[in-house]
Formats: sequence, structure tokens, C-alpha cells
Amino acid sequence: MLRSPFRKAALKVTPADRTHKVAGRELPLKVVENDRARRLTLRIAPGGTGLRVTVPPGLAPREIDRFLERHQNWLEERLKTLPEQALVRPGIKIPLRGMPHLIVHEPGRRGTVACSTFEGAPALIVNGDRRHLPRRIADFLKREARQDIEMLVARHTAAVGRSAKAIRYRDTRSRWGSCTSDGTLSFSWRIMMAPPAVINYLVAHEVAHLKEMNHGPRFWALCRELCPDTDRCKAWLKRNGTALQAIQFGNGQ
Repeated sequence: MLRSPFRKAALKVTPADRTHKVAGRELPLKVVENDRARRLTLRIAPGGTGLRVTVPPGLAPREIDRFLERHQNWLEERLKTLPEQALVRPGIKIPLRGMPHLIVHEPGRRGTVACSTFEGAPALIVNGDRRHLPRRIADFLKREARQDIEMLVARHTAAVGRSAKAIRYRDTRSRWGSCTSDGTLSFSWRIMMAPPAVINYLVAHEVAHLKEMNHGPRFWALCRELCPDTDRCKAWLKRNGTALQAIQFGNGQ
């Protein structure tokens, strides 16, 4: 994310959707006013699917254009490092608990997904109609997430002496997990593509919020107590999370 000072103008900017050309791509650009903003901020959506500029009220559109021009090179360099969006399909590999698995379609059987091997390598064998393959793999990851995460939640809540009101699974792009004030924990089922240590870190992070609803020193101390690998796993997710978000599961997410 980039920030920039600004000059106020009499023109009022209305939240708008535009496009912006960068690195050979025509990306959706959302311009949003925020009464609390004191400067412009620029974010790249997970997977490089779009751009978002948050602006203070009363900023002239030309200032947004100049801001984007000044940071064009930064955008191009960042987008070069992002993976191409990959639609889940036979013949590609996606990770399961950090291990790449080849997607193999075998249409002759009823629609199921199973972990197996293909030519000696880890594989996800997907049966049934080819059209439903992305949705079936997404559903498979959701089931795996419930299995692993509920076990980890039980372990970490016992350690902190708190209980979770509910556990929910979503395909959230802005965050990997969350904890509400009433104790509801939410997780992105995409985390099942990360290594087990990273999955454990995410659960420990959200469970720690049951006791510390902040990101202060006491929270991080508790998080590291629950997950000694916190710093390493946090860095892994920051470094690799965008690639997991870039994987497309079609309309069956």
C-alpha cells in the first residue's frame, strides 16, 4: 500500500468505479472517499484483480490521476511479482496443506474428490462432470478446513480458557480470519492450501483475540505462546497469501 500527501480542492469527489491500465492489464479501479482519510492510499486487490484508491473528501480527480502517474512504476513492479490468475482445472497443481497436488479428472465415477497419487506424485482425483470440478474442489477444501480448524480451535481455546461461540468458513479476500466481540471465529477455507504450521498460526491468532481484542504487546505475547512459530508463519502468509488468493474456483466459491 502507498500513501501520498495531497492538496485539497473545491471539487467533491464522488466514489466511482474506473479502470487503470498498468503492466499490460486493464484493471478495475475503485475510488472511495473516506471522511477520516488524511492522504491518498493505494491498494492492490488480492491476486492483482484490481486497484483501490481511498481519498479524503474534496479531492480533485486530477490529483488522483497524478497520484497514479507518480506510482505507475511501483504498480508495474508489484504486478510483475503476482501470479497469473489460475482457474482450477485438470492438469494444474494447487497446494493442499502446503503440498502441490495435481488435479486429475476421472469423469467415469460419481462426483467426488479424493487425495491420492498420480504417476507417483500427490494428486486430487476429481470425479463427475467436468463443469463442476472447480466447485467440487472448493467444497473439498471447505470440508478439510472444518476438520483441521475445529481440532485446532479446541486445542487453543482450552489453552487460553475461553470458548468460541461459533466457527464459520468463508472465502474472504480482505482477511484470512477474524474474531468478533461475541466470540465468533471466522476463517477463509483457502488457508487449507497453506502449510500446517501456517494453518495453526492463523487459528492461534484468532483464538488469542478471544482474550485480547487488539494487536498490542499482550496479544502478540499470547499468540507466540500458543504458536511459537508465529513470526515465521506470519511472514510466510504475507509473502505467499496473494498467490493463494489468485487461484480461481469459478462460480462455486
